[in-house]
Parts: sequence; C-alpha cells; structure tokens
Amino acid sequence: MNNRNIKMMNRDLEVIWHPCTQMKDHESLPLIPVKSGKGVWLYDFEGNAYIDAISSWWVNLFGHANPYINNRIKEQVDTLEHVLLAGFTHEPAIELAHRLVALTPKTLQKVFYVDNGSSAIEAALKMSYHYHRNNGKNKSLFLSLTNSYHGETIGALSVGDVALYKETYEPLLIANVQVPVPKDQTPKAAEEALKALEAMLEARAGEIAAFIIEPLIQGAGSMHMYHPDYLVGARRLTQQYDVHLIADEIMTGFGRTGEMFACEHAGISPDFMTLSKGLTGGYLPLSVVMTTDEVYSAFYCDYNEYKAFLHSHSYTGNPLACSAALATLELFERDNVIEANREKSRYIAQKLERFKRLDNVASVRQQGMVAAVELKGYDPKERIGLSVYRYGLEHGVLLRPLGSVVYFMPPYVITEEEINTMMDVAYEGIKKLEIKKWNGKRKAIF
Repeated sequence: MNNRNIKMMNRDLEVIWHPCTQMKDHESLPLIPVKSGKGVWLYDFEGNAYIDAISSWWVNLFGHANPYINNRIKEQVDTLEHVLLAGFTHEPAIELAHRLVALTPKTLQKVFYVDNGSSAIEAALKMSYHYHRNNGKNKSLFLSLTNSYHGETIGALSVGDVALYKETYEPLLIANVQVPVPKDQTPKAAEEALKALEAMLEARAGEIAAFIIEPLIQGAGSMHMYHPDYLVGARRLTQQYDVHLIADEIMTGFGRTGEMFACEHAGISPDFMTLSKGLTGGYLPLSVVMTTDEVYSAFYCDYNEYKAFLHSHSYTGNPLACSAALATLELFERDNVIEANREKSRYIAQKLERFKRLDNVASVRQQGMVAAVELKGYDPKERIGLSVYRYGLEHGVLLRPLGSVVYFMPPYVITEEEINTMMDVAYEGIKKLEIKKWNGKRKAIF
C-alpha cells in the first residue's frame, strides 16, 4: 500500500469498529480505503481499481455513481430531505408504494416502510404475531429453515440458523423451530423437505404464527440453493394449516434470480414479503414489508391501543431513499434489465464450467445473477476464504467468500470483459490455493 492509503487506513483503525470483522486481522490484512466508485469499479486513494464482485454486500444493482440515480437524489434533496411518516406523507413514498404493489405478487396490496433488512424482518414477525392475537389466537412461535439467515437484530437472529450467532446470543432469542432446507436444487430434494414441513405443521401449526424463508437462495448460508417446487409446496401447506408465509426477498429481490422476485419462479403470493438491499440501487438505507389487505384489515379499527400495530423508525419512508428507489425501478423499465440479466447469467454459467474441473472444488451452483463455487477438503480454522479474499484484492477484484464458498453477485452493469476478469481472478486464486504444513499447522497459502 502507498502512503495515502496507509494514512487513511491508520486513521480508520484508530476509531472505527467494522462489522463482521475480526479487527485483529487488520494487523496483517490491509484495509482498503475507497475514494470513489464508477460502474463495477472501486478506486482507492492511489488509483488502484477493484471490481466489486459482490455488489458491496449485495446492494448495488446499477453500478457505483450511477448518473440517473444520482440526479434523482440531487433533485429530491433540494425539495424535501425528510419528514415524519406519521400523520404526514410525501410524493416519493406514495409513488414508490404504488409501484411496489404493481410489481410484487398480486395479493400484496399494502406497504409498510422500515429502515433496513433486519428491521423489515422484525416488523414482519411482529405483524404476523399481532395479526393472530387480534384474531384471538396465541401463536407466538416462528418456523424457519435450517441454514437460514434473516439479519442480526434479536428477532431476525432468532429465526436464522447461523450457528455462531445462535450459540453466542441464544439466551436473548425468541421462540423458533426449524425444518430442513432442501439439500440441493433438485425437485426430489424439495419433495423430501416438504414432507418434514408438513409433519411439523401437522404437529404444531396451532402454535406457529409464520414460516419465514429465503426463496431459492440462502444468502449468508453459503449461497445454498433449492428448487422452486419447495416454494409451491410451502405456500400450499401454510395456507392449509393457517400459518403465514414470509418471503424474505431482501437479497433475492430485484432481479437477482432471473425474475424480478424469486417467488415468481414458483408463481406464489406470500402473506408478507420483505424487501431492502437493491431496493435503492445500493444508495441509501430503505426497506419495506409488503402484506395483504387481510392482514392490514386486522389492525384497522376505532381507536384501540392494543390492536394497533406498534412499530416505527425515525427515518421511515425517507424521501431521499424513496427517490433513489424510484430511479432504480425506472432503470429496470427503461433498460429491459431482467432479460439482459438472463443473457449475462448464461455467460457466467459458461465461465463457471472450468471451475468444476478443479480438484479442490466440491460443487458449483447458480441461480440467475448469483453464482457460487464451494471448495472442499479444508478445515474452517484454515480460513481459506480470507486467502482467496487477499488474492482477489492483489489482482483487482473484491471477492468476499463465505467460509469455503467463493461467490459472485456483481452489479447488473457488468460487461462480458469485466466478467472475464472477475472469473479469471477467482479461478486462478482457487487453482493456486494449496494446503501445506506451516510451523506444524495446516495453513492456506498461495
């Protein structure tokens, strides 16, 4: 690293505690100070460039510093930066809500604004529980899939299945039970998992308020993927047993899977759909809970403080964020993005083929604009993901593996040439990765 980068890194490390980071790693692993971004590229203070292969934690859809989104935010900031959404409203929130109702599955007719993905999950869980309570039912248990992730606030952690989180914070978590996720992307695996779901609902549906799932792709769960048949069966069973279905589309929404929303692959309408991340094109925090008129009606009454839905955030429905979201949706319409993504997905699939021939690759999987390469034969303590991450940075690509899974989730504006660079760097990094003895311990090195 050069002097300007080092200066920025040192000033950061004096005061900032970074998320999902063991800060001691930065004694040897450089922190990358980003000065600017353009398209799929990030630039540091010395002009080094990095392809953002993970869309900055899955949020950036149309590239950094997108001129169209930039202009919409600039126009909005001179008009109205923020106003409370209780007793007041504003045009961007109204327009965005109407557009989301028109885009999402047909039964979702109401929009509840929140601030971020985890908060949307919290709101959906509370809505489901409170709906049943308003209808005279005590259903305070939630059902989720093994290997799932839904966020890191207490309620969201409760319905996830990341062992590290659950073991650490277990005394704080709310009641939750789980059923097996389909083991792979085959219809047979979906059928087997549905049997377990039906058995659970048959036994405990009277206690369960809602079943929450990440449709088709479990993001932080190592990009595990499964077949749309499971969504079809889950919707049928939850309706049969009077249990809400919450579709967590925070990562899968807005074109990532090959359709606008992952639920479209199965043709289902959930009772709740949570949206965030790509909603604003990666610009500003914003999330929504989409729900049905039936759920909304259970809270609609003459004043009753116990029946009203109790959830609010200071920046709910922020006009700047709503304007960014409107610009993002307009880009989808203007540029026929879904079809363009399908073409790019096919090209990425071609580039993935050679990974399958590497001895240290266990499996390769893809769903739309999300692809994953899972490595084999490594002890988690060897932290091979960190080695791949380091190799990527040294060769101009931001890869941030999930354990032993190297994944790709680039902005939609990526070109074939940039895909080539992204995939070539990952391939060479994996190919050169070896396990050797180092001071009596196994260590991942290049």
